[in-house]
Amino acid sequence: MSYPKVRFGLVGAGGIAQAYAQAFAVSNTAELVAVADVRPEAAKAMAEGARCQHFDSFQAMADGVELDAVVVCTPPSTHPEICVYFVERQINVLCEKPFSVSVSSARKMHEAAQQAGVILTMASKFRYAEDVVKAKSIVTSGILGDIVLFENAFTSRVDMSSRWNANPAVSGGGVLIDNGTHSVDIMRYFFGPVAEVQVVEGKRIQGLSVEDTVRIFAKSALGVVGNIDLSWSINKELDYYLRIYGSNGTISVGWKESKYRQASSQDWTVFGKGYNKVQAFQSQIDNFSKAIRKEEPLLITPEDAIASVEVIEAAYVALNQSRWTVIHSGSNGAVGAATAVAV
Repeated sequence: MSYPKVRFGLVGAGGIAQAYAQAFAVSNTAELVAVADVRPEAAKAMAEGARCQHFDSFQAMADGVELDAVVVCTPPSTHPEICVYFVERQINVLCEKPFSVSVSSARKMHEAAQQAGVILTMASKFRYAEDVVKAKSIVTSGILGDIVLFENAFTSRVDMSSRWNANPAVSGGGVLIDNGTHSVDIMRYFFGPVAEVQVVEGKRIQGLSVEDTVRIFAKSALGVVGNIDLSWSINKELDYYLRIYGSNGTISVGWKESKYRQASSQDWTVFGKGYNKVQAFQSQIDNFSKAIRKEEPLLITPEDAIASVEVIEAAYVALNQSRWTVIHSGSNGAVGAATAVAV
């Protein structure tokens, strides 16, 4: 059966919205019909490129054009207001990560969508990256044995001094909520619920009021340990962003190539060509559109969206209540005389 394309509006015309515009241009299931931004010139510029209408507010867009769905690409603190506005108008919403800055607001957003009978869920592009999907299949097949360790790194030197992502009143925090939401969702995609988390903050290099480097230690309900590095101030210069270690092998998901190696082999088997942003965004839009048409289930459910907020909220509690064990050495610095106390 042939369906008409799902009619989307974009709320926000910033950097992430540009990626969506590219994805809509090649989608067979969805079309971009309008862009709204409080900066009229930004909305107009994007709309001209996409050959669609533009508005200076999301309310004006809702009144001015027929929509089946919207993608919300605004700062996290605005998500509850915008998302609830659209679901109450019976319009489906794909909300960029972080879904919300608090668990309570995330649940209220979900409740509003349930009452309206429309879909509201979180956008998280890495679940849709072809190499990540293939890696999940390989891990699930069991050829790597029992999975022991999950490693992820999203580190890149970026000047955050004038960006809203580093304004906690708007973003909800720093690199932990910004990049960490992706990390948490990827780990949950592979191994299910995250049961425990600890966070250690690194040295603040940029003089921000929020954390710019953190390391997350996590454990899934299945017992898989996670080690996640996030930073706006260093670049680890790795060719991969995800590695999973099992008792019988290792899998590496990279920016330009993805591969795995079983313990019985000296050679890596290449299974992917690396990260393709447009492909990931297009697959995300297509999955959401087909879910609206009831052709396939959502890859990221509303429950996944809320769970991501729950983990990040717990991670900030862990960050603020970090407990370390102090090593007390002898007067000459000899480690042999050490005793430890928790602080």
